[in-house]
Amino acid sequence: MSSRGQSEPAGPGEEYNPGPATAARQAATVILLRGGDTCLEVLLVRRTPHARFMGGVWVFPGGAIEAGDIPGDAPAQSGSASEAHALRAAAARELREEAGIALAETAELVQFSRWITPAVVRTRFDTHFYLATLPEGQEPQVDGEECVALGWFTPRAALDAHSAGEIALVFPTIKHLEQLDVFSSSDALLAHARGREVLPVEPRVVLEGELARVLLPGDPGY
Repeated sequence: MSSRGQSEPAGPGEEYNPGPATAARQAATVILLRGGDTCLEVLLVRRTPHARFMGGVWVFPGGAIEAGDIPGDAPAQSGSASEAHALRAAAARELREEAGIALAETAELVQFSRWITPAVVRTRFDTHFYLATLPEGQEPQVDGEECVALGWFTPRAALDAHSAGEIALVFPTIKHLEQLDVFSSSDALLAHARGREVLPVEPRVVLEGELARVLLPGDPGY
């Protein structure tokens, strides 16, 4: 799929689904930050090109909730305390598995956004994005299997690298980087995010032959 106002072929993992909408899996993603009050850099990891979903794409560490993330036997029902716990547990686990970073506690995570994959896409997630600061004394590392490379980028540098064909990004990552690009430092971003109401965003896809145009809430025709 494409950025707002543009059309291009669907990206990896964004295949069109002509049938009934697939149920969106609950998922969590961590935007890991560094820079303090001087600058803003975010961590991106590159998924192995051999992956069936999002192969070769640079992403924020994240993934779907697993059974071990859910406390006890409580079902992770939408909006429940058990779901909130499971989302944060999944975010911390994925950050540890994909980037080798261990958070002291999930309370360090600051909720930033919630994105739901459009109904016409085959593989769908209801993803909660969290911010976290790189813990002192830790450095990220990939396992070389699920994720094969990593990099610290300013949001603008990541967007420019994508435009130059140096790294592959998908629509949600692009839109988040565009939002982050307005902040001068990690501290400024965290101050903005704390206490802010997070509303779900579900893009809509307008098909034009074999190309797709993505609309966000507030766009004409949404």
